[in-house]
Amino acid sequence: MSKADEAPYEKGGEQERRGTITSVNLNKNLDAKVSNPLADIPIETLEKDVEEFAAANKLEHITPLLKKGALVARDPAGYEELDLDEIELEAIRTEVLHRWRHPKLLYVTIIICSIGAAVHGCWLSDPSNNWFGRRGTIFISAVFCLLTPIGGALTQNWEQLFITRILMGVGMGLKGATVPIFAAENSPAAIRGALVMSWQMWTAFGIFLGFCANLAVADAGSIAWRLQIGSAFLPAVPLTVGIYFCPESPRWYIKKRRFADAFRSLQKLRNHDLLAARDLYYIHAQVEVEHSIVGESTYVKRFIELFTIPRVRRATLASFVVMIAQQMCGKLTSSLPTYADVLGINIIAFYSSTVFKNAGASAKESLIASFGFGLVNFVFAWPAIWTIDTFGRRTLLLFTFPQMAWTLLAAGFAFYIPESSTAHLGIIAMFIYLFAAFYSPGEGPVPFTYSAEVFPLSHREVGMGWAVATCLFWAAVLSISFPRILAAFTSVGAFGFYA
Repeated sequence: MSKADEAPYEKGGEQERRGTITSVNLNKNLDAKVSNPLADIPIETLEKDVEEFAAANKLEHITPLLKKGALVARDPAGYEELDLDEIELEAIRTEVLHRWRHPKLLYVTIIICSIGAAVHGCWLSDPSNNWFGRRGTIFISAVFCLLTPIGGALTQNWEQLFITRILMGVGMGLKGATVPIFAAENSPAAIRGALVMSWQMWTAFGIFLGFCANLAVADAGSIAWRLQIGSAFLPAVPLTVGIYFCPESPRWYIKKRRFADAFRSLQKLRNHDLLAARDLYYIHAQVEVEHSIVGESTYVKRFIELFTIPRVRRATLASFVVMIAQQMCGKLTSSLPTYADVLGINIIAFYSSTVFKNAGASAKESLIASFGFGLVNFVFAWPAIWTIDTFGRRTLLLFTFPQMAWTLLAAGFAFYIPESSTAHLGIIAMFIYLFAAFYSPGEGPVPFTYSAEVFPLSHREVGMGWAVATCLFWAAVLSISFPRILAAFTSVGAFGFYA
């Protein structure tokens, strides 16, 4: 080893990765990025580190594989120059050139997460994730989402219904704060944004199912509301059953120092054992560097650090902005709070049928118009699968926000068209649908994807809890206040206010 290679390492045996402490230090990291913690480590030192890691964690049987994986992670672009066999090289080339070619179990896991979006205690997510893991927390939330709609449908007074809604809120909070993290931690980096944004796409599908249910039971008479509330249990059934067919998050296992379990999870989620070994050691290196800086912490300390550590505070502020923007932009979707139980809803989401009625539609026509909105909302969520990792989260927001503003404003001005005109309802509906078409690939998927990624691992659970709590709190506040806003501002003023 040359003197240059030895320079970054202190004498006396204690090694320090050059550049890593500065780049990961949560107090000094001004651009909030974490550099590759393996990039500056000399090869001989890295191989020795891997041997010690394998010996300490009873992974000696895969030590050669871990060494190769660590070298690939050290220089992701230089894998062709490493001493790898043809099968291993082909596995990496496939990952690079065919970024959607991954094991079926990865996509099964994402589908189960997507069901979680369709069914819809944020602050319970941190201790729940710590005790029960990602899968366990999602299972608990699924049980809440399975039982509370049935209970709500059978209630005999408003107090009982209120209690079932509170309990459902616990399940929603746990699920909303955990599912995006679970999807992000299981996904390969190249398509992580696309897979995590499936949360919003299937949220839109859940809203669409809500409209379908509304139409299906519209003529059911006095029990219609019970059927509407009770039908929400149906998507929770496959979520409750399917979550235990998914591998646990390898990052959670590594955080708990269960490295053998983490490797088994990664084997199921990657195309080759080399890729699993690479990600295992790379994640371990990130966690170790982060732990050396943050140290041990309690739930209360981590919550306080959301606002005191500059790097984490910026993540907290950013997640707050994108979440409150999702509520304030005035997306119109569901006619009943029942079907606003899916996350990602903002204010007028609860009242689209009311808006269409104000536009002159009959009760049945307003349900049909809302159904059309739900369909547009779902269909236009699909483009974000390809655009979110190609153009980035910020670019999607910068493009779609202006379009959302003018379409919402145009929908408001369309109320000035005389109600006697056949164009009155049609023009209003057209601009509302255009608004949905811009919302779905932008402000729809970005907040949850962004919030699941922006926090360091040490603060990820409590940070995501903060983000989802922001989303749901303002959804509650605005849904309560909207009837008064509509009465005071009229439809034109309400649309202009949220534009």
